[in-house]
Amino acid sequence: MSGNGSKTAVVTGVSSRFGAAYARRLAERGHDLILVGRNEGRIKSAMADVIEHSGVDVQILVADLGNAAQLAKVEERLRADESVDMLVNAAGAAKFAPSPGFDPKATDEQIALNVTAPTRLSVAALSGMARRGRGTIINVSSAMAFWIQPVSSVYSATKSYVLTFTQALQQELAGSGVTIQAVIPGAMSTGFWDGSGVELSTFPDENVMSPEDAVDAALAGLDAGEAVTIPSLVNISDWQAFERARDTLSPILSRAVPADRYVH
Repeated sequence: MSGNGSKTAVVTGVSSRFGAAYARRLAERGHDLILVGRNEGRIKSAMADVIEHSGVDVQILVADLGNAAQLAKVEERLRADESVDMLVNAAGAAKFAPSPGFDPKATDEQIALNVTAPTRLSVAALSGMARRGRGTIINVSSAMAFWIQPVSSVYSATKSYVLTFTQALQQELAGSGVTIQAVIPGAMSTGFWDGSGVELSTFPDENVMSPEDAVDAALAGLDAGEAVTIPSLVNISDWQAFERARDTLSPILSRAVPADRYVH
């Protein structure tokens, strides 16, 4: 178990610069850490960096969250460790390619890491957080949930799921003392793009954020009480307008009779 008994953050995807940035920033805020990732060398490097620059307790869990048995190991830790008061679901995978002839293994990996893992880890963490009446879950979606491209059918769909899942949890946990935040970053300068089918160099520099800046913005949004934080969004009113449009549409999507244009 972690040292201070009240402020322990579990961060997944620490093998990436984005997850590692979350680890550093949360350590600076005084959180003990449990770092989760599948590349042991990178996790240990992140662990050494955190220890060098902070006095917090850091532990690691080497786990491939796309593997059911290893995912279950992390779930069990979330359920058993009473010190855990934050979960950051930052792990993810992407493979951009046309759907016809798409590699089934790549499809399964994206669904496992982007959908199954954050769902099961969130539920595992909530089992204790809801009982204790406190805690925070941060689920990382993506701008690709909205910027849908011909080669992003699976990835965009999985990230749309993350947003919808998170917003449903926000409604379920309202008033419980548990905070649920969705983070929607755009393109970041990380190894995410390696082997994805899209080169980071195809993006103009003005469209690519550093993972450190993205995490700083996400945590500032968390501090401000934002349910959804979009680090690149200048005018929050644009997001609010999007939400209002959805709220207008929702109640008219289910009726007893078809719309007039379908009746002949």
